[in-house]
Amino acid sequence: MNFEQALEKLLEHEGGYVYHERDPGGMTNLGVTRRVYEEWVGRESSEKEMRNLTPKDVAPIYKAKYWDRIKGDSLPNGLNYAVFDASVNSGTGRAAKWLQECVGAVPDGGIGPKTLAMVATHSPEDLIIKYCDMRQTFLESLPTFETFGKGWTRRVNEVRETALNAL
Repeated sequence: MNFEQALEKLLEHEGGYVYHERDPGGMTNLGVTRRVYEEWVGRESSEKEMRNLTPKDVAPIYKAKYWDRIKGDSLPNGLNYAVFDASVNSGTGRAAKWLQECVGAVPDGGIGPKTLAMVATHSPEDLIIKYCDMRQTFLESLPTFETFGKGWTRRVNEVRETALNAL
C-alpha cells in the first residue's frame, strides 16, 4: 500500500470528532489528538477548529509524524499498513519495537537499515499475523480495555485482514 491508500483505510477507523472522558488522548478528530495538532500548527487550537479538521488538514501530519517515521515506503505492502495503523494508536516507538521484536532485531524503537534488512528475511504474511497478535496482546493489557476493547479488537482484526489482502 502507498501512503494515500493506507491513510484512506486508517481514516475509516478513526472516524470524526470524539471527546470521551476515559480516552487518554482527549479531544480527537480524524484520529489526530488536540495535543498532536497543536504541536503541528505551533499554537493552541479551539474545539471548533478541532471539530472542523478535514482529511486534507491531517494528511501531512500522518505522513510526517507516522508514515515516514515507521519507514512505510520501505516496508512490504500490507505490513506497512499494519505498522502505520499501530503507530497512530500506540505511538511510533512502540509500533517500531513490536516490528523489531517480530523479526528478532534489538527493540530500540527506531526502524533503520538493520531492522529493514531483517524484515526482508521474513514472510510478510507471517509478520502481519505475528504483529497484529502482538498488538492485540498489548491492547488487552491496558486498563481501558474494558471500555474500548471491543472496538480495538475489531480494528486489529480489520487491519490484519486489509494488510493480508494487500499482499
